[in-house]
Amino acid sequence: LLQDAHNSSVLNNDVLGAFLTSGSVAGLSRPVEIQFWHDTVLDASNATCVFWKPGAGAGSTGSWSRDGCETTHREGTVICHCDHLTFFAVLLLSAGALSPAQLASLTHISTIGCSLSAAATLCTLLLCCCSSTPCPPLSCRQRLKDNTTRIHMHLLAALLLLNCSFLLSTPLAASAEGLCQVTAAMLHASLLCALAWMAAEAFHLLLLLVKVYNVYIQHYLLKLCLFAWGLPVLAVAAVFVFKRDTYGYHAISTSEGYRNATIVPSTRCWLTSLPAHYATLCYAGLILLFNALVLGRVVLILRRIQQQKGQARRDWVTVLGLTCLLGTTWGLAFFSFGIFLVPQLYLFTILNSLQG
Repeated sequence: LLQDAHNSSVLNNDVLGAFLTSGSVAGLSRPVEIQFWHDTVLDASNATCVFWKPGAGAGSTGSWSRDGCETTHREGTVICHCDHLTFFAVLLLSAGALSPAQLASLTHISTIGCSLSAAATLCTLLLCCCSSTPCPPLSCRQRLKDNTTRIHMHLLAALLLLNCSFLLSTPLAASAEGLCQVTAAMLHASLLCALAWMAAEAFHLLLLLVKVYNVYIQHYLLKLCLFAWGLPVLAVAAVFVFKRDTYGYHAISTSEGYRNATIVPSTRCWLTSLPAHYATLCYAGLILLFNALVLGRVVLILRRIQQQKGQARRDWVTVLGLTCLLGTTWGLAFFSFGIFLVPQLYLFTILNSLQG
């Protein structure tokens, strides 16, 4: 019954239940005192008194909450003062977990960044299609026939879908489950497509730099589209049809061990299956490894051809642009552990939400 969805640790696995058979007791003017003895060294900021709050929705067991409870520490004892009766415990918080304030700031940063990226990618797509800037017909035709520009446009479209579906994933988490599942599937598919188009950018860059001459791949762009659009969409569609519960409501936990919707909405539409999550990480890891190798090859080539300081400076600007284009900053996701967690999350959120 008391299995926490966030896999929190309970001091000594001790849970104390206190209640009256005559009914619920809450709002006590004199709080009850519960003492938990221990023989371990505790950080006062890392151990807090909580009570078990049953889940309100169907299928939800509940979560730990510290509302109405105060925590004091003495040597070998944690003392809880609570204004109600229920099941109590001392929750040991993860040292690297986010606070509600950090979650709120990261949510605001990602919302602003993704909004700017969505607007920028939409404007750039319109410019690439020559819909708003006059130019000679021949120049436009040449631009549309250029595979490099077309690949850029496909990456822009994937990023636009990714940003829009991410922005919708939080407000639609309050809607019907079916709509949330569709939104989560769209977000997953757009993420896979965006990563695939980053790999296509790296492959195309490799052809341009390493094999400049005598390179012809029949139906080149069509094959890239099948790889970067077709395979991810087909995989997500198959999962959605045969195992729809892979998508749904995803709750984000904080260091306080409970969902605090008063500060920031902590539920969004995303993956609910750990195997699907790990499969997505493996997919992203392979693509980012390939892109990093290509970027390293580009750096070696640029170092070989630079002749003056101005050229070298322009080369490093080019490398920074390619770092964004190839999405290598997404690799920060693999450093979300220990002391790197919070700095990594801020860097990841700022850099990748502004990628568009």
